[in-house]
Amino acid sequence: MITFILITLIVIAIIMVFIGLIMLFLGSLRSGESKIEGGGVIIIGPLPIVIGTSEKISKMLIILAIILTIVSIIMFLLLTRAMILFR
Repeated sequence: MITFILITLIVIAIIMVFIGLIMLFLGSLRSGESKIEGGGVIIIGPLPIVIGTSEKISKMLIILAIILTIVSIIMFLLLTRAMILFR
C-alpha cells in the first residue's frame, strides 16, 4: 500500500513538472516582449529558504514554501500512522 502511494506521488510530481514546462513554453510563445523572472525554494527539514529575482516572485514562493511545508508535515504524519497501523 505504501509503495503504491509513493509511486503515485512520484508519477504526479513528474506530470506536474511536464505541465509546468509546457506552460512556460506556451507563455513564451504568447508574449512578444518578455521579462524573465525566477526564483526557487530550498526546503531543509521544516525550514524553507526562498530565493527570488523580484518582490512579486519572492511573495509567491513564500506562499508556495508554506504550502509545501504543511503538505510535507501532513504526509509525514499520514505515512507514519499508516506504517504503525499496517505492521
